[in-house]
Amino acid sequence: MKQPLLQKTLRIYAIYSIVALLIIAPIFYFTIDKLYIDDADDSLKLKQEEFDQSYLPSFTIAEVEAWNKYNRDTKLILNTRGIKAVVLSDEIYYDELDEEYEPYRVLASPIMIEGQAYLIAIRTSLVEKEDLIEVIAFVFLGLILVLILGLIIIFRFYARRLWQPFYNSLSIIEKFEVDKQQQVDFSPNDIDEFTRLDQAIEKLIQKNSDIYHGQKEFIENAAQEMQTPLAVFKGKLELLAQQPEMTETQSVLIADLDTSVSRLSKINKNLLLLSRIDNHQFSDMTSVNVKTILAKQFDFYAEQAATKSIELIQRDNLDLIISSNSVLVEIAIGNLILNAIKHNHAGGIVYIDVDRAGFAVSNTSVGQSLDEHVLFERFAKSDHSTTGTGLGLSIVKRIVDFNNWKIDYSFKTNMHIFSIKC
Repeated sequence: MKQPLLQKTLRIYAIYSIVALLIIAPIFYFTIDKLYIDDADDSLKLKQEEFDQSYLPSFTIAEVEAWNKYNRDTKLILNTRGIKAVVLSDEIYYDELDEEYEPYRVLASPIMIEGQAYLIAIRTSLVEKEDLIEVIAFVFLGLILVLILGLIIIFRFYARRLWQPFYNSLSIIEKFEVDKQQQVDFSPNDIDEFTRLDQAIEKLIQKNSDIYHGQKEFIENAAQEMQTPLAVFKGKLELLAQQPEMTETQSVLIADLDTSVSRLSKINKNLLLLSRIDNHQFSDMTSVNVKTILAKQFDFYAEQAATKSIELIQRDNLDLIISSNSVLVEIAIGNLILNAIKHNHAGGIVYIDVDRAGFAVSNTSVGQSLDEHVLFERFAKSDHSTTGTGLGLSIVKRIVDFNNWKIDYSFKTNMHIFSIKC
C-alpha cells in the first residue's frame, strides 16, 4: 500500500528512535549501576580504612559487644570462615525499621583484636539503586514520548511546510495538459533542490509543448496543403476514366487509384479536423438538443445502413440538452453510427438510444470484443481489410475529451456498445 512521503519518513524515524532508546536504556542502566556499586565499594573501603587507622590499634575484645550494639551498619564478628582477604558481596537483610528485606552491599575484611581473628562487616543500603532504576525507566519513557511527539509535531507542521514547494510542483504537473495552452508558474522557494527540480520540469514541459504544438502545426499545414493536389489528382483521374480509348484493364487501375485518392483525402480531412479540435477552433458553445440532431440525420444514416441490409433503429428518444459545439456533436454521432454500420453484417441491427444522461450506439457483432487499450488510438483498426481510415473513433474520443464527457465501450450479448455520458 502506498503511503505519503512524510508519513513513511516519520514512521522510519519513530521506529529508529524507539529501537535506539531501547538499546541505549540497558547500556545506560548497567553503566550507572556499575558506577553506583563502585561508589558504594569505595565508601565501604573508606570506612574500613577509617576503622583500621582510628579504632583498631587500641580496640579490645571487651569493646566488641558495645560496638555492635551502637553501630547499625558496622559489625565485628568472629572470623569462623577463615576469610583472609577483603570480600565484597551483595546481601539481603531484614530491615527492622522498614520491616522488610532490603538489598545491601557488604564489605567483609579480616582483622586481629588482641590476637583473636575477627571480621569487620560494613554494609550500605542499595535501596537508592532501585529508586535510581525507577527514575531511569521513567526518564527514558518520558524521552521516548517527548521524542515521538516532537517528531510528529515537526513532521506535521515544519516538515510539511518545508516540502510544500514540492507538493505545489506536483499539483502543477498533475493538472498540466500538453494539448492546452497553459501557463506553468512554479512558486519561488529558498530550497536549492526544489528550485532545480522546478527549473528542470519547466524546461521539460516547455520542450514537450513546443514539440507537440510543432507536430500539430505540421499536421494542419500538411493537411491543408495536400487538399488542392488531391483534388486536382482526383479530377485528372475522372477525366482520364472518360477517355473513349480506355481499355478495361486501364479502367480498373484508374478505379483503384480513385479509391485510394478518396481514402487519402478522407484521412487528410480527418487529420485536419483533429488538429482543429486540438487548437480549440470549435470553442463556440451553444445549447444543443441531441434528439433534434438525430432527427435531421436519421434518414441519411438509415439509407447508408440499408445499402448493407442493416436495420437502423432508434429506441429511446428523449430530449437531451447539452452545451457544446453543434458541429462536433454531429460529427461524434455520425462517426459512431457509421462505425456501427461498417463493422456489422448483412441483416444486422444498429440501435440508437438517447436519454437524459447521454446517448449510446450499439450494433450486432461480426467478431469478438474489441481491444479497449487501442480502441480509441489513431489509425487503430480491428479489421485491416476494411477501407476505413482508422480515425473515426479517435475523433469521437477527442470530441468527448474536449467537452469533458465520458465514453465507455462494452461487449454484451454479442453486441458492441458505445455510450457517451454528457
